[in-house]
Amino acid sequence: MAYLHISWLCLIQTVLVVLVDKSEAKISAVVVFGDSSVDSGNNNFIPTIARGNFEPYGRDFQGGQPTGRFSNGRIPPDFISEAVGLKPTIPAYLDPTYSISDFASGVCFASAGTGYDNATSDVLGVIPLWKEVEYFKEYQNKLKAYVGDEKAKEILSEALYLISIGTNDFLENYYTLPQRQSQFTVTQYQDFLIGLAGNFVKDLYDLGARKMSLTGVPPMGCLPLERTTNILEGHACVEGYNNVALEFNGKLKGLVAKLNMEFPGLEVVFADAYDLLLEMITKPSLYGKNLWHACTSRIRDGKSGMLWYREIRDEFSMRSQKSIYMS
Repeated sequence: MAYLHISWLCLIQTVLVVLVDKSEAKISAVVVFGDSSVDSGNNNFIPTIARGNFEPYGRDFQGGQPTGRFSNGRIPPDFISEAVGLKPTIPAYLDPTYSISDFASGVCFASAGTGYDNATSDVLGVIPLWKEVEYFKEYQNKLKAYVGDEKAKEILSEALYLISIGTNDFLENYYTLPQRQSQFTVTQYQDFLIGLAGNFVKDLYDLGARKMSLTGVPPMGCLPLERTTNILEGHACVEGYNNVALEFNGKLKGLVAKLNMEFPGLEVVFADAYDLLLEMITKPSLYGKNLWHACTSRIRDGKSGMLWYREIRDEFSMRSQKSIYMS
């Protein structure tokens, strides 16, 4: 995703909101679900081209090597974990170099390229959201065997669950492939995704989760691919996509309010990445140099289709995290 720096600011804020007026509250672990905005390397261990295991990824990470994170360094869950007093990085669940002792205080099930919709994960052959939940169930069993049933229950109930997902459903699925467009209007598709999001949160609740952060989608029409291909409007943001993002985020906020009322003990907070990213785009001087030409220059390399799209998007992601370039 192209809003990593923004996301971690929003999620830090979310943690503070979740903990407000709860002086006795503590975070036992950070558990992560979602897409490339929060994937710490799971895609390295599945057969997909959607990987961040090559340079320049990881250039500012400890050791300077790519880890599978779609970033030059750490990603939002890493910052969140450190901010609440836990370890500075969250390991990927599928990474065989880690074990349950590493996962007890934080674990990532996210997969770059996935979405709420199972059809979205099929596009690049990545981990669907239902499978992320299955891995979470497997993790729970390992945790119980490691620390005992009572301690595991405590860890799970006091953990912070970060959920960052949704952009791929629109940009890599609905607006790219014909299947969902033939089944739904864009409004109907939003409602379809909201239903899936609600079911996902309910599943986590049934599995013991109580503190959750649900991140909305960014101004999708301002991401580099959309601006690059918007030739007729001088590479401006595609306002239609931005309007869809706003509508979808509004429905997510409504879902969050409904869930908080419906389930006893549940605390879900909506993390809004839209406004902050839009400010970086419309007021780039507040954040540094211009990224737009750096991104679009990739087209001159002769790259095509998904490859150059991802290179542009990922370069934007890395530079925006460092807050030194912006379009």
